[in-house]
Amino acid sequence: MSFTQLDPPLPVHVEGKGKGYAFAVIDYGQEHNLIWVTGLSESGEIWCAPNPLVRLESNWTMGRKTAATAADRTMRLAGNT
Repeated sequence: MSFTQLDPPLPVHVEGKGKGYAFAVIDYGQEHNLIWVTGLSESGEIWCAPNPLVRLESNWTMGRKTAATAADRTMRLAGNT
């Protein structure tokens, strides 16, 4: 098991919880998801969220779109408009 503090924290969106900053990652090994330790912006709560529920915030400069925009593009490319 390893615990890694992120410096600087990463702006993320936790599905079902909202926006926040991930300030640490817990890695329990190859049979487990990474766990993102995240402070939520709206409520101030701290949650440990599994990797499949955590998304980076959009960043126009880096060309990173929101998860919904990326999903919409994937659907269009697949012909499921």
